[in-house]
Amino acid sequence: MVKADLVYRERRWIDEGLMIEIVVWRLPRALPGSAHPFKYRMALVSAGVCVLRYDNEAGKGDHKHIGEIEQPYGFIDLEALQGDFWHDVDVWRAKR
Repeated sequence: MVKADLVYRERRWIDEGLMIEIVVWRLPRALPGSAHPFKYRMALVSAGVCVLRYDNEAGKGDHKHIGEIEQPYGFIDLEALQGDFWHDVDVWRAKR
């Protein structure tokens, strides 16, 4: 089993029926498909349905889901990751 160190965890309501969850771990080595030592999940959940998610998983690498659409994500660093996630949250909310 790989030892992961929790870097950041946040779960909060940002509006009625709208929640974000951000979890980031530091791994001893990169997951297959990623070029960095982080495992992350950043999600926007509306009325119990995940409408936006950034994550990486072994073999799949860094990607994001916007609704039913999955596309690759170009990970730069944790700061850019959070900035990109919050930008997409703002875009989704503006279209709501």
